[in-house]
Amino acid sequence: MLVRAAPEGYLCITQPTHAWVSGQLAQAWGNDDFGSFSPWREVCLGAEQHDIGWSVWEGAPTLNAETGHPHHFTELPTATHIDLWTGAKALTLPMGRYAALLVSLHGTGLYERFTGWQKSEHKSLVEHFLEREATFQQQLIATLRRDPHYQADTSDEAIARNRRLVAIWDWLSILLCSGITSDRQIEQVPTANGDTTITLAPLAHDSTQIKLSPWCFQAESVALVFEAKVLERSFTDETAMRHALANAPWVTLTTTLLAG
Repeated sequence: MLVRAAPEGYLCITQPTHAWVSGQLAQAWGNDDFGSFSPWREVCLGAEQHDIGWSVWEGAPTLNAETGHPHHFTELPTATHIDLWTGAKALTLPMGRYAALLVSLHGTGLYERFTGWQKSEHKSLVEHFLEREATFQQQLIATLRRDPHYQADTSDEAIARNRRLVAIWDWLSILLCSGITSDRQIEQVPTANGDTTITLAPLAHDSTQIKLSPWCFQAESVALVFEAKVLERSFTDETAMRHALANAPWVTLTTTLLAG
């Protein structure tokens, strides 16, 4: 969950909602400079569902006693995080193999990029998770490569590029859902012929109007919509927090991306 301060209280944005924004970004992505991606529908689905493993947890989030709010997605214990990502592939696979592959790759990619666990007591737990996911990924890639429909999209290069795109949309969505008020940069964004750095610049510190440069989308602007629940206060009791969140009012948020 993402928890964001607002005048009306605290906006609680679930991980599946943030992933929905990733899917919206995927559907709008691409132009002459940034190229496209394939298979288009499957990659968009993978982006949209990449946090599906969080669905059950989001229905009964745990309380961070220090903040009085539901745990931010970065604050959960490693064991809980591993459990969520372990279950993600089984939830995605009924929708399709390529999307399930990207969801699994995204989960393992987080531990490959953020390596603090290598010097922690959770090292063995993470290593076993990575081994299990690698076996699943290899088996899935083998079946996809035997399918004529997917052969062109299952080379090592194609899978790596699509995996990177899902990670870029994930990070871009996190920034946008968090409500950026100052310039931010996203590095190593795949283009048609290499990589680049994208700069996000809010207009007059307005987190709902963001200029991007260079422009990476098809249309001249991109309108994103997502939802949150509003908690009016902090809590010391987890049951009370969950009850308040279940009955909290909804709010619809919008963000417009503009060519910078």
